[in-house]
Amino acid sequence: MAAPPELPISARVLKAGLCTAVALCVAASFIHVILVFFHVAPANTVSKRYSPLINTWVYPFFEQNWRLFAPDPESVNRRILARTAHTGSDGSVQVGPWFDLTVVDRSAVERDPFPSHTAQNMLRRAWAGYVDSHGGDDKARTERALMMQKYLRNIAADRAAVRQDGTFDFIQLRVVTLPIAAPGPATGVSPPTPVDNRLLPWWKVIRHGK
Repeated sequence: MAAPPELPISARVLKAGLCTAVALCVAASFIHVILVFFHVAPANTVSKRYSPLINTWVYPFFEQNWRLFAPDPESVNRRILARTAHTGSDGSVQVGPWFDLTVVDRSAVERDPFPSHTAQNMLRRAWAGYVDSHGGDDKARTERALMMQKYLRNIAADRAAVRQDGTFDFIQLRVVTLPIAAPGPATGVSPPTPVDNRLLPWWKVIRHGK
C-alpha cells in the first residue's frame, strides 16, 4: 500500500499553530478557573501563600462579589454622581453640574432585555473595589488601591465624555448611600435619608471630550 502523501509545509504549519492555540486556550482556562476558585474559597494555606498572584490575576476584571458558601448581598443602594472641570486658556477653571452615573446605568438595564455586564455591574463593582482598597479615606497606600482608583476614575471619565459636549481635564465623584426600604407598603412619601454622602477629591484625567 502506498504511503499517504505528505501535507504541504503551509498546511503542517497551520495545523501545528491550531494545535498550539487550542492547547494554550485550554491551559489558560484551567489556570483561570483555579485562580478564581482560590479567590472565592474560604481562606486556606494555598490562597494565603499565593495571595499576590491570585489578586494580580483577579483584580479588577475578574473580581467576584460573593464568597463560596457565604454570599454577601447588597444591603444599601448607592448613587454615584460625577462632575467635570475644564481649565481654560486663561487659567480659569469651569466646573460642570453633577450628573448621576447610576441613573444612566439603571436606565440602560431597564430598556434592554439583555443588558450587558458593563451596565449592570462595572461601576458598582469598581466602587466596591475602591472602598475595599482605600477604607475610610481616599489615599492609595498600596498598588492595588492605586489600580482601583485608576479603574474607577477611567470608567467615570469615559462615561462623562459620552454624556457631555466639550473637553474636561478633571473629574470628581460623589457617592450617596441610601438604605434599602423594608418590604411591604410604604409608610410615607418622604425619601430615605442618606446614611453616607462621600465626596471624593478631584482627579486629573487625560483630556476627554471633543
